[in-house]
Amino acid sequence: MKMQNDNLNMTYQDMYNQAVVEIQEGRVQIDHRIDDSRDNRFGVTLLVRPSLEVRQRISGFLSRIKVIEPEQYYYPPSDMHITVLSIVSCFEGFDLDQVDVDAVKEILRTCLRDVSSFNIFFRGITASPSCILIQGFPEQEELEKIRYRLRSAFSQSKLELSIDRRYKLTTAHATVIRLKKPLRDNEAFLKMIEYYRDIDFGQTRVEQMELVFNDWYQREDRCQSLELYTLS
Repeated sequence: MKMQNDNLNMTYQDMYNQAVVEIQEGRVQIDHRIDDSRDNRFGVTLLVRPSLEVRQRISGFLSRIKVIEPEQYYYPPSDMHITVLSIVSCFEGFDLDQVDVDAVKEILRTCLRDVSSFNIFFRGITASPSCILIQGFPEQEELEKIRYRLRSAFSQSKLELSIDRRYKLTTAHATVIRLKKPLRDNEAFLKMIEYYRDIDFGQTRVEQMELVFNDWYQREDRCQSLELYTLS
């Protein structure tokens, strides 16, 4: 577990260091589609929901930073999540009739049947030029084992999917802020995220995973639950 978390720490630190330089120099990446009602990018995702306690602590952080940057996009507690695997990466015009959902469910049932529950510890934040993320640290290597098993099973199936199309997921982060406007005060924003760099947000016992049909931002009102999987 220590080696895995050391690797995660390095990944999160590298992301943070690069983002700070970009933010300091005003090179943030603005998401212009958040408020676009015509945005029809959809996909299929296996995810984990953080515990209520974790989401409440994250919301406390968001309420403080919102005072400094009120015009950014802040994830409500209902939308906070950790992506286990993007089964179908979001793209324009995707609909469920374009994939064999029953076959996807069967692969997930088989792969998750004997998986044990595990903890994810949420500590500190990292960043990119476009968003702020809560750092997640799995207690065991169970999450990576699950991802490996799923990738192997789907690659051997006849399903035409888009797993890892955007990037190969290796972290356990939760995106909680997206930048949709230029920052009002770069320095104040950076001071706030630096303050929360190592703050403890609590832990979640992962006892369930959820398969969803979702939009790009995992908004509750545009997200359809397809199946729940209970871990042993």
